[in-house]
Amino acid sequence: MDFDAIKQAAQSYGPAMTAFLRAMISHPSESCEEKEVVSCIKAEMEKLGFDAVEVDGLGNVIGWMGDGDKVIAIDGHIDTVGVGNRDNWTADPYAGWEDDAVIFGRGGSDQEGGVASAVYGARIMKDLGLIPAGYRIMVVGSVQEEDCDGMCWQYILNKGHPELKEKLEFVISTEPTDGGIYRGHRGRMEIRVDVKGVSCHGSAPERGDNAIYKMADILQDVRALNENPADDTVEIKGLVKMLDPRYNPEHYEDARFLSRGTCTVSQIFYTSPSRCAVADSCAISIDRRMTAGETWDSCLEEIRSLPSVQKYGDDVKVSMYMYDRPSWTGAVYETEAYFPTWINRENAAHVQALVDAHHALFGDKRIGAPSAMHLRQRPLIDKWTFSTNGVAIQGRYGIPCVGFGPGAESQAHAPNEITWKQDLVTCAALYAAVPGLYKEENKTADIAQFRAGLTDNDIR
Repeated sequence: MDFDAIKQAAQSYGPAMTAFLRAMISHPSESCEEKEVVSCIKAEMEKLGFDAVEVDGLGNVIGWMGDGDKVIAIDGHIDTVGVGNRDNWTADPYAGWEDDAVIFGRGGSDQEGGVASAVYGARIMKDLGLIPAGYRIMVVGSVQEEDCDGMCWQYILNKGHPELKEKLEFVISTEPTDGGIYRGHRGRMEIRVDVKGVSCHGSAPERGDNAIYKMADILQDVRALNENPADDTVEIKGLVKMLDPRYNPEHYEDARFLSRGTCTVSQIFYTSPSRCAVADSCAISIDRRMTAGETWDSCLEEIRSLPSVQKYGDDVKVSMYMYDRPSWTGAVYETEAYFPTWINRENAAHVQALVDAHHALFGDKRIGAPSAMHLRQRPLIDKWTFSTNGVAIQGRYGIPCVGFGPGAESQAHAPNEITWKQDLVTCAALYAAVPGLYKEENKTADIAQFRAGLTDNDIR
């Protein structure tokens, strides 16, 4: 394989990738509103001579290169979060402002930059004849990831292309990796706690039962669950306990690799007849990040066992959210708001294909623009802090997944989001080299080091 030719091809496409990313950024594309950016990506794939381009029923845009039976996929989600407080931005978040080093705007790092590199990486494969015989390359611009990680791939694998469950060799996620190769991340789930009260006139609150006051106790216990140590000095042992072999004997080492689980209250709701009445209900949403050894059952039971929840008994309901928001096409794919933890073995064949490509192209250390390197003084092979579509690809279905993508995790959901032009070129080159370096003969059945999808949970 001529690695210099791959790097030269990627470099030559650098300006085109920059222009493509700026075009994507110019189309606001929050979850369920991706129609315009789908059209933009579809047009770019067709311009570059993809062998086939489709938009599936959910609205994912998929481009194909090659004609083999086995599939290597490259995934990037094309929805973004909103901009938040516009005053926190120094320029128009949808203008795609650029200088010599960076591209500015919502979606640059998280994560339309990954789509730009994937589309052009596939083009380089075609230019240089890098698609192995018997293989087909699938580039996916997936929707609704910010709303419901992995649901887009549940649709692809269960409705759009169910044959891929048998044909997919592995998937590269182009989520930002700060120049690293990522082999897993924590899972998460969305928990709701509802508290009942009884309303009355605010002039005599003793006649009622204030649901907000009850929730105040529960909020403090949820905070303690996240912040407390795991020793005998506290009634509520903190989530840090899963790093201790006493509490997590089978998976504490995996938990230490991923880092501890966390929980935080992300939303609060109430009902009350008026501003001069006692609240008769209160509810909160909890964002629960799950490390190795934790399941949806254990996380729900943890909340149900909090002293304040026990204190209020049947007045408290703890449940998991369901997701059923229509996509931009109007399609609905209902699923649990549960996103399983996963880790792949470092020596798995698909992980090693990326490692071999990186070593051959760039060496054994993370690289990047000078302004990015303060984020990259870490091992080349590592994990994400946040969650990705890998929760479905690998977590639910056990299809091998690995990450390498332009940009930085710290830019995700932040004002003044940027990504680095050099990263686009680096990633496109690596994607182009990977299929030819994948050693299928080294594939084993035990690529997963940990996968929460292997629990006894009834995952629909």
